[in-house]
Amino acid sequence: MSRIMNLPEETAASIQRMPKVELHMHLDGSLRPETVMELAHEQGIPLPAPSSRELLPYMQVDGRCTSLTEYLSKFAFTTLFLQTGPSLERAAFEAVEQAALEGCKYAEVRFAPQLHRDRGLSCEEAVHSVVAGLKRAEKATGCRANAIVICMRHHAVSLNKEAIEAAALYYGRGVAAVDLAGDEAGFPASLFREVFLLAHRKGMPVTIHAGEAAGPDNIYAAVTKLGASRVGHGVRLKEDPAIRELIRRRHVPLEMCPVSNIQTKAVPDWTAYPIREYFESDIPVTVNTDNPGVSGTSLSREYGILAEKFRFTRPELSQLVLNAADAAFLPDSEKSALKAELRRGLEEWQRFA
Repeated sequence: MSRIMNLPEETAASIQRMPKVELHMHLDGSLRPETVMELAHEQGIPLPAPSSRELLPYMQVDGRCTSLTEYLSKFAFTTLFLQTGPSLERAAFEAVEQAALEGCKYAEVRFAPQLHRDRGLSCEEAVHSVVAGLKRAEKATGCRANAIVICMRHHAVSLNKEAIEAAALYYGRGVAAVDLAGDEAGFPASLFREVFLLAHRKGMPVTIHAGEAAGPDNIYAAVTKLGASRVGHGVRLKEDPAIRELIRRRHVPLEMCPVSNIQTKAVPDWTAYPIREYFESDIPVTVNTDNPGVSGTSLSREYGILAEKFRFTRPELSQLVLNAADAAFLPDSEKSALKAELRRGLEEWQRFA
């Protein structure tokens, strides 16, 4: 931790011990290179490099990443190895396992089932496999976990409706919500009303990627047209004061992912990153990893950056965790239990950190 954050070692270790919640983590962005090596061997897929270290440039962006498009190019590689039920189950298990090592008590892991069908899986089978991995990880780690099923912006309405139908089969049994991701600038949220009307008919909550690669109009459409109760990223909300006030007034949580947001150039640099501005104006901000594998990050690193660059105090970091718990797609009774557990853990952490 001390090598990846300019924090005293004791402070970095303390942040790793802090109990946390992860609401925005992509399954295919969470693969470890060691896992890719093993999956490639099992599936007979040739690799472009002979070692896990040498695979990193194919899986992970660096400081030279120039755009969301370049960032997303890494997923063409990682999804090659996630086309079978066992590989999806393993990836889901390991995503939660890694989150638990960072002190995570609840995680929502999202994925687009239609991207995992090249070897014959049905949409429903893909969802089943991911849910199985998450539930196995719950038992092994104690970190609660649910899936969020993603619709893709470049997919036909029929494919996205099929994803919604598959999600509905597991809603409340490992699937917590549905999402829309992909080329935000090329396919604005307003195009997907029919798809998310189906989600609402099925009684499932909605989160939408918006305000990352396109402006606040997409955030407005996500909330007012698609019925999103959370917004993925939302970094560019500040560009429209009226929409920002709407989000603040409606108390719509933002799933912010600091490291990823810098890498994709949602903002030019850390001085322009608006997380403290949003936090102090009573917008419910949450902190997430987005893609720990692609971004080379972790929940502890994300919170450490807020402490280092934005001077978030321990009570403020604790509030961010509680914001995430409050925004979790959980039944009220389960959410109350999670929040009570986190409050106890955070109070202890603040006393002894």
